[in-house]
Amino acid sequence: MSEKMKKTLFRSALLMTAGIVIAAGAVVSAQDNNKGSDVSKVVRLNRAPVSKEILRVKLPRPTIVKLPNGMTLLLLEDHKLPTVSFNMMIRPGQLADPDDLPGLASATADMLREGTDKRTSAQIANEVDSMGASLGASSAFGAGYTSVNASGMSGDADHILDLMSDVVLHPNFPDAEVEQFKRREQAGLEQRRSSPAFLGNEAMHKALFVEPPLSVVSATKESIDKIAAADMKKFHDQHFRPGNTLFGVSGDFKTDDMRALIEKYFGAWTGAAEPALEMPTQGAGPGSRIILVDRSDSVQTYLMAGTRTIRRTDPDFFALTVMNNVLGGGPQARLFIDLREEHSYTYGAYSSVVTNLYPGDWVGTAAVRTPVTDQSMERFVYEYKRIANEPVPESELDDARHSIIAGFALSLESPAQVLGGWMTVQYYGLPMDYWDTYPDRIAAIDAAAVQTAAKKYVDLSHIQWVAVGDRKAIQDVLKKYGPVTVVDSNGNPEP
Repeated sequence: MSEKMKKTLFRSALLMTAGIVIAAGAVVSAQDNNKGSDVSKVVRLNRAPVSKEILRVKLPRPTIVKLPNGMTLLLLEDHKLPTVSFNMMIRPGQLADPDDLPGLASATADMLREGTDKRTSAQIANEVDSMGASLGASSAFGAGYTSVNASGMSGDADHILDLMSDVVLHPNFPDAEVEQFKRREQAGLEQRRSSPAFLGNEAMHKALFVEPPLSVVSATKESIDKIAAADMKKFHDQHFRPGNTLFGVSGDFKTDDMRALIEKYFGAWTGAAEPALEMPTQGAGPGSRIILVDRSDSVQTYLMAGTRTIRRTDPDFFALTVMNNVLGGGPQARLFIDLREEHSYTYGAYSSVVTNLYPGDWVGTAAVRTPVTDQSMERFVYEYKRIANEPVPESELDDARHSIIAGFALSLESPAQVLGGWMTVQYYGLPMDYWDTYPDRIAAIDAAAVQTAAKKYVDLSHIQWVAVGDRKAIQDVLKKYGPVTVVDSNGNPEP
């Protein structure tokens, strides 16, 4: 049997074993947690008993090291499986896109794997595949950093870091690969622009954030045509610096050995941290308004209603998180129950809150049948008023808080996820006990705090509305709810 086949069989067996171990661990953990439980603290509601105890956690701490070149390392050992995961966050990402080249950060990230000074695109792909490893990079709009990720067997860590350092430090953006990338991007953009959700998100960001880069959600046809290898190289040389970089590693390794290995491949990298970018402070103007994106003959109206909110470090974060869970955080939330379960206007209605280094946004969404656009708007208005004007019943509040805390508990299942939490702490400058106290802070949010957050952020006098649909069918309906501005699918005003 060849060595490659042996490796493949070993990895398959390892994955099967891991599944068994995780499942068994879940059973053991559940049994251990039930030992000594106070029956008086368990509520029985004709379903599985729910403990009212608050989750108590103390996450394993990574070793945090600042290298001489300015790069910050977070090293979290976990020896359950012979694997290792690497995650780099390199500021400032898409936030540094030139106004005339939206998508440059994303293009630069996508091209990292397409050739370096000593490897071709095919060679990189073959080396990654031969290890059964992964290697990728991306720079999402609004994220504020470029992410470079790799993972594989811990025995291949040296080889993975060799590849990872090569694509991060020495990309050469071959012209032929750039042209292929541009063709793929143009096709992808055309497909995205056929999506009502994309068009709605684009219009909402323009309404809430007004100015680039925060108002931009995608590259344009013009920017894709214009972008060149020289632009990517300039962006890379200017922003890919160790001083801008958080580098997290989790898995089966010894901390001192991993630090030495990273220094071997990244120690000669130079470049001080850049000053934080100044983000535009202007938001949507005073008053609520409605933007209608005309999508002729659409059988649905894609509705959005939102506002700007807070930075990730804002004290309102916890109350806003709980409020969002009550109102639109999932199929158990009010918007879903109202618009889908009670009225059958849509397959689903949700809301989400996004926070960042800059004030983010809170937005509710639903794709509804065109004939019920008016009734759906009424239900949005009703639920937005109710969350702001009426205290949330304690049972509903309990469900929301437990749901958030349970989701947090699930996020601790893998070392890579735990490490991701610590990178969040470093990225936003949160206190080191942040995740230890997170369940308590969520549990402490009461009905008054939820109502205060709703009054502040679910304010109908400032909510911005977007409706993507057939102008002929819905414009007169929308006028009942405020002044309507009509734009075409490219965002250009229509008469």
